[in-house]
Amino acid sequence: MFIEIIVNVHPYEKRIAIMEDNKLVELFAEKKEQEILTGNIYKGTIKNVLPGMGAAFIDIGLSRTAFLHYRDLVPAFLQEGKKKKIKIGKDSSKISEILQPGQEVVVQVKKDPVGKKGARVTGKISIPGKFLVFIPHGKKIALSRKITASKERTRIKTILNKIKDKDVGLIVRTDTEGIRDNDFIQEYNGIKKTWKLIQKQIKYAKSPQCIFDENDLSYTLVRDLFGSYVDRLIVDDKKLKRMMISRLKSVSPELIPRIELYNEESPIFNTYGIEKEIENIFKSRIDLPSGGNISIQQTEALVSIDINTGSFVGNTNYHDTIKQTNLEAAIEIARQIRLRDLSGIMVIDFIDMENEDDKEEVFNTLKERLKRDRATNKIFPFSSLGLVEISRKRTRPSLLLSYSEQCPHCNGTGRLLSRDSVAIKIVRWLRRAKYVVKNKPLRIIIHKNVKVFFEDNPELLSDIGNKIELIIDYNIEQDDFRVQFLNDDRDLTSEYKA
Repeated sequence: MFIEIIVNVHPYEKRIAIMEDNKLVELFAEKKEQEILTGNIYKGTIKNVLPGMGAAFIDIGLSRTAFLHYRDLVPAFLQEGKKKKIKIGKDSSKISEILQPGQEVVVQVKKDPVGKKGARVTGKISIPGKFLVFIPHGKKIALSRKITASKERTRIKTILNKIKDKDVGLIVRTDTEGIRDNDFIQEYNGIKKTWKLIQKQIKYAKSPQCIFDENDLSYTLVRDLFGSYVDRLIVDDKKLKRMMISRLKSVSPELIPRIELYNEESPIFNTYGIEKEIENIFKSRIDLPSGGNISIQQTEALVSIDINTGSFVGNTNYHDTIKQTNLEAAIEIARQIRLRDLSGIMVIDFIDMENEDDKEEVFNTLKERLKRDRATNKIFPFSSLGLVEISRKRTRPSLLLSYSEQCPHCNGTGRLLSRDSVAIKIVRWLRRAKYVVKNKPLRIIIHKNVKVFFEDNPELLSDIGNKIELIIDYNIEQDDFRVQFLNDDRDLTSEYKA
């Protein structure tokens, strides 16, 4: 199998696509206004201490103060400048004896801000790598429970006990099983360098300030996605390529030659056919190769997946037609689960099969394909009602929620493309059509919400060379738009769609 990672960088949105044999299987989208803070380390200033709550509120440079509970304090990060040794007991009301307003502290975001609530932070700092999680001021080595072989557990502990410092704790991640000794050494040394840089920031940085961004795209790519199993990574941004190479030097230098810079005029996601695939992610119906189809209905509590033969009538008999449709569905369902990052409980209603061997073949096909999924999932055999159930843990914010918003016309029972997603879609349209519409004034007809978004974010159109007039159409849907030359009414929209 040929595996590629395609990275598209835009000032407002960064996207990562994972391809298996030229087919999109995973998509990550990171928007400017949906920035993830969990894992970031901050140097902050205590604003208020509340003994009654056993907590302190800390200014870490965000719009709202962060919440730090007494049980999340770590003496090692509070000892500096204190003559008396700090002890953390069970009485949370004594937090005022340890922390005072104006004091600087180092904390890590445990939970992102939600609504009117600020971020939840902890003093228990950790730095995750590809194989290891580095715990400053720790001592123990803890292995993932999924590494079950006693011989492998002993091997890993022996290696790590040789290389780790006494005042460092380590957690060994699941993907570590079978990793070479040298990979551990490279990773440990790389994280140790990162920790030394953080220590400098702790000492010299002015509070409040982020001193380590765990969600930086180059860090996420190197740590979680770009491994030895990836044949090629193509990125359309020079800066990101340089940052990735810098990070890989200390962790996996052998992967550096696999990084390529995309320099073509055509947008990278169009060249690799990804843009068209993204359009299909939000459709409830997915067509299968032989003419059948699957229908995916997503709710807050449950995902239901239904299979239909559609126009497929088969070449032999009815039973073979059903089996082939179900086998094709099993392969596509496993892909859609990863691509859409479906989570929670999923119920699959395959077309009824009388033959137990056919059922087992369909079940095993689905199970085998889901082994490629990096998220934790569990699949249950056919029930007495002929249903297959899957439980899966989400790995990132849902694409449906990232790219859409509640529809005001149906009180939230349906969804439509969000105004920022429509705006970015228009910008990509302009870039695809730039040679045809070069220097020609354009009229773009849009929904009023999309116009407001462009007015609030003028930089989105700042590098487009055309004179552009944004016109509100009160009859147009929010997720639709039309592009015309300013001097005539010819509609150009469909000619340059993804």
